[in-house]
Amino acid sequence: MTIQRQILELMRSLRDEYRLSFLFISHDLNVVYQLCDRVMVMKQGRIIEQNTVSELFAHPREEYTRTLLAAAD
Repeated sequence: MTIQRQILELMRSLRDEYRLSFLFISHDLNVVYQLCDRVMVMKQGRIIEQNTVSELFAHPREEYTRTLLAAAD
């Protein structure tokens, strides 16, 4: 098991057990999908799109978001 996977599992278990919230900043959209409930996409320091993770990944509105998601595949 990789260190990253162990850390993510620990964060998920702590979140669930203690009902915690995290502000998680990442370029790794695969990790964001696994860990987060909501997501905000930023471009040049401004939020350009925000939604639930499932909705944003299924139906991104902004071209920039679509480009990021395509790069994460």
